[in-house]
Amino acid sequence: MSINRCMLLFSRVQHRICAISVRNTNALVDSRCVHSGSITFLKGSLSGSVSTRQGVSSNSSSRPPDTSLFVPLSIKSDVGSDGAVGAELTQPLDKNELLKMLNKFYKRKEMQKIAADQGLDARLFHQAFISFRKYVLEISMLSADLHIIFNDICCGAGHIDDLYPYFMRHAKQIFPMLDCMEDLRKISDLRVPANWYPEARAIQRKVIFHAGPTNSGKTHHAIQRYLAAKSGVYCGPLKLLAHEIFEKSNNAGVPCDLVTGEERTFVDEEGRQAEHVACTIEMCSVTTPYEVAVIDEIQMIRDISRGWAWTRALLGLCAEEIHVCGEPAAINFVTELMYTTGEEVEVRNYKRLTPFSILDHAVESLDNLRPGDCIVCFSKNDIYSISRQIEIRGLECAVIYGSLPPGTKLSQAKKFNDPEDPCKILVATDAIGMGLNLSIKRIIFNSLVKPNINEKGEKELDTISTSQALQIAGRAGRFSSIFKEGEVTTMHRDDLPILKEILSRNVDAIETAGLHPTAEQIEMFAYHLPDATLSNLIDIFVSLSQVDGMYFVCNIDDFKFLADMIQHIPLNLRSRYVFCTAPINKKQPFVCTSFLKFARQFSRDEPLTFDWVCRHVSWPLVPPKNIKDLVHLEAVHDVLDLYLWLSYRFMDMFPDANHVREIQKELDSIIQVGVRNITRLIRATETNAPPGTNPLSNQRRLGPSPVSPRRVRGAPKAQDSGVEGWQLDKSLGSRLVQEGLLTPDLLRQLQKEWSKVHRQEEEGVKLVAGNNKTKGNKKKKK
Repeated sequence: MSINRCMLLFSRVQHRICAISVRNTNALVDSRCVHSGSITFLKGSLSGSVSTRQGVSSNSSSRPPDTSLFVPLSIKSDVGSDGAVGAELTQPLDKNELLKMLNKFYKRKEMQKIAADQGLDARLFHQAFISFRKYVLEISMLSADLHIIFNDICCGAGHIDDLYPYFMRHAKQIFPMLDCMEDLRKISDLRVPANWYPEARAIQRKVIFHAGPTNSGKTHHAIQRYLAAKSGVYCGPLKLLAHEIFEKSNNAGVPCDLVTGEERTFVDEEGRQAEHVACTIEMCSVTTPYEVAVIDEIQMIRDISRGWAWTRALLGLCAEEIHVCGEPAAINFVTELMYTTGEEVEVRNYKRLTPFSILDHAVESLDNLRPGDCIVCFSKNDIYSISRQIEIRGLECAVIYGSLPPGTKLSQAKKFNDPEDPCKILVATDAIGMGLNLSIKRIIFNSLVKPNINEKGEKELDTISTSQALQIAGRAGRFSSIFKEGEVTTMHRDDLPILKEILSRNVDAIETAGLHPTAEQIEMFAYHLPDATLSNLIDIFVSLSQVDGMYFVCNIDDFKFLADMIQHIPLNLRSRYVFCTAPINKKQPFVCTSFLKFARQFSRDEPLTFDWVCRHVSWPLVPPKNIKDLVHLEAVHDVLDLYLWLSYRFMDMFPDANHVREIQKELDSIIQVGVRNITRLIRATETNAPPGTNPLSNQRRLGPSPVSPRRVRGAPKAQDSGVEGWQLDKSLGSRLVQEGLLTPDLLRQLQKEWSKVHRQEEEGVKLVAGNNKTKGNKKKKK
């Protein structure tokens, strides 16, 4: 190598070392690491500006980020463009000496402290060091500047702290968020969501709160104003409610369109939009101007999963009048929320139109059922069991639960309401709480314990809240039904005092509203973190998000579940985000498999045609022969719903929505046949079940779901669920109930049958003993 080249390279290396040292002079905390007067001068002159920057950073962040969410990127150990210049200028480095120097650097508390000021807490510092050490030891040739620094330290001409700038450079390569933390915080700042809707802020809206219990006519009054307006939008929590307003509006001579996640129905034959629209709340437009908007069931603004949709509608709808309907427990919160927009709230209170009373006695036996009874269960297994027992008694019953298609629910409701139909009893889940008009005389709670999923994704049994109990109990004796007074009780005697205690409480006041990151916010996040997965982006967003005391970030577990499922499929970010917001039942394996296949086909840019869908679901399908078949048909219906939902987001890739909707209607009819014959399906399931198994247990589930029952406040300790074995953690019955293999109702029945058999055996023993004694006496007389 020529002398001129050596001098040129040396000059370049020295310049790079100085430049990096200047940019990181706050790292030189020990006077031993200062080699020249120029560095010493710069250190003193820059210290003020560095501390000022750090002060601004600390003030702008309300909390430190959850660094456990930061996933380090892998760095390629490519040889630098300067090749082996470092070794040529100095000498080759010993790997053992390098390891000793690196470990010595890691133990320096001063380095850890300065790194923490740059956003590297103990966790990230350790991860960054492991990566940096691996990089240094495994690369064939270090860059010239880093090679020279190591050589100087090895020869005693440098200090171990001189590695800090190179360590930080590597740390920011594997943790790119460190360089853009302030930008990420600004993007995830959710403290003033009212400002997200400039169109709504540009008008002075009038907010009217229709407050009252179930069956008080509050929604009716709001709908009357909606029908009288020149234009309006109805926002409801369920497709059934949107359908009801859609039909009511058109029957009243007010042209109205229907918009749900899976359906668009325009009354105009040429597809022009009507002035009125009934929609599910997630689908409402916050840019279209209306005269009147109706937001139904406003108390759901605090729902842990869907609350964001009510927040968006309340803050964002561009309507001159916003009519809000819901529980009185939401009045103060909605009023306070509207203060942030400068809008006043007019409150109109309503009382229940028909009374309902809590009975002083429980039903105790299905033999005591009477026409107009509705037994409310919180699991499909209980519905199957009770339906079977009712049939044994020669009675007919209708069945309604959440996973049934809307058409099947309406069909069962019509069957139950029809005075000419012999079906006079309804067995249902809390799905009857809203969306269906039912002629119920008496609500009977089969249980007061409902399975829930907590924040950790674990299944637990929790006593129903006062709000839930009132919502369900209020279905008895509705104003439009043939029963003008409602009654409420429990199936089991021990549950009745608990129900009375629950209904006697005040409904908890609503204190917070849900928020959810938008696609635009996630896209801005991805711009700064292009190598992060969507699931990781969401986690970091929530970790950095700032909300004031009136809001919370909604549960994103379902979103992340879908994001992780399709992470390996090549999709652009916007398409990936849309797929992950699809409303699917992740407990159904067939639905999840279909979702995965849809995404994979979409990524190949291959349209999902009607023929493709038919092959996938094995269409045509036949009526179910047992409960397992019925559950599968319900899953197929969900898959067709998913197709329709995606078809309105990607019309070119899901082109056959009309054909799919036609076979979905046929499938709904097939499911209706199965539900009408549900007791026959249960009998077939019981007959074909292997010995020792529970034929009505849930199908295969995704992931663990441990159960942790919690006790109702103020209730007797041993009688919370009406099952004596609940507190006997070691008993077989308790274990079977906790594992979901046995329901509390079936356990009670087994206990009664066992007691009956036990008494019969005791009576039999006494009878045999008495006969033997009589025979003995006769022998003695002889």
